[in-house]
Amino acid sequence: MGLERSLAIPYSAEMSEEPTLPDRLSVNPASPFHDAALLERGVGVRFNGVDKTNVEEYCVSEGWVRLAVGKTVDRHGNAMTVKYKGKVEPYLRAPE
Repeated sequence: MGLERSLAIPYSAEMSEEPTLPDRLSVNPASPFHDAALLERGVGVRFNGVDKTNVEEYCVSEGWVRLAVGKTVDRHGNAMTVKYKGKVEPYLRAPE
């Protein structure tokens, strides 16, 4: 019995246990792009090199974010948002 060749794939950072972040994510539970488990872990968004804390929704492939406008809400109680285009970089926040 000889040694068999291993078909194991070498470790890379892309294959870590952390989930990959989706291309599009929303904090609105009514949205089809809402992922409560992922949001609970903590997702941060860097937009044009600046960390943003008021992001309601983002899309990496289309390059836009929806930012909440102060505490303003519409008649249904949803936050009023403004759509900005630019470079979107989502990341998982470090556990505290």
